[in-house]
Amino acid sequence: MTGHVYGIGLGPGDPDLISVKAHRLLTSARHVAFFRKAGRPGQARRLADPLIPEDATEHPMEYPVTTEIPVSDPRYNEVLSAFYADCVARLTALTAMEEDVAVLCEGDPFFYGSFMHLYARLPREQVTVLPAITGMSAAWTATGQPVTWGDDVMTVLMGTLDADTLKRHMQAADALVIMKIGRNLPKIRKALRAAGRADEAWYVEYASMPEENAQPLSDLPEDHVAPYFSIVIVHGQGRRP
Repeated sequence: MTGHVYGIGLGPGDPDLISVKAHRLLTSARHVAFFRKAGRPGQARRLADPLIPEDATEHPMEYPVTTEIPVSDPRYNEVLSAFYADCVARLTALTAMEEDVAVLCEGDPFFYGSFMHLYARLPREQVTVLPAITGMSAAWTATGQPVTWGDDVMTVLMGTLDADTLKRHMQAADALVIMKIGRNLPKIRKALRAAGRADEAWYVEYASMPEENAQPLSDLPEDHVAPYFSIVIVHGQGRRP
């Protein structure tokens, strides 16, 4: 007998949008693991705070500092690979003692989440993934407009891409979702303008949370500092009856 690892999708931020199954597993969890930066509580841990049992044992998984290493440098992947291997070793040590572990995941575990790197290293029979509403779904809902119509093609972009790549995809797609905003916001604005899409873009931060703010990107001050929970949306305008 061994324990089990559950990758629990927490949804976009509103606790009421978590699935019934995720709520049931989390509120009865004995062990709760989550990613965070050193010295910080962790976004997923903060979102799940009302649901974690007081007697649960917590297992923070702190990211190594990689900001000084370019993503293109082989050392970047080496550092992260060693980190994820260590996280898996900690989880399997618990499952070997027949303990179940709930791993907290912002949004959906399989959508640009860190959990997928654990999943790829864990035995399939010992892990279950609980899907959830993505942050981008909450973001386009916050704009009050459908993101796609008819045959619209929607593209999801990372703000970390270079400006030329962003521009190319922005020009080709009907609808756009741009994630990983943060310090990339000036570059994203420039690429949208170059692609002729800036006037269509919406900026959303803290979608589904009390601090939710959705507005046309053109109304956002140029010096605005985008928080972690921020997304840029360009709605498709495809065929409709």
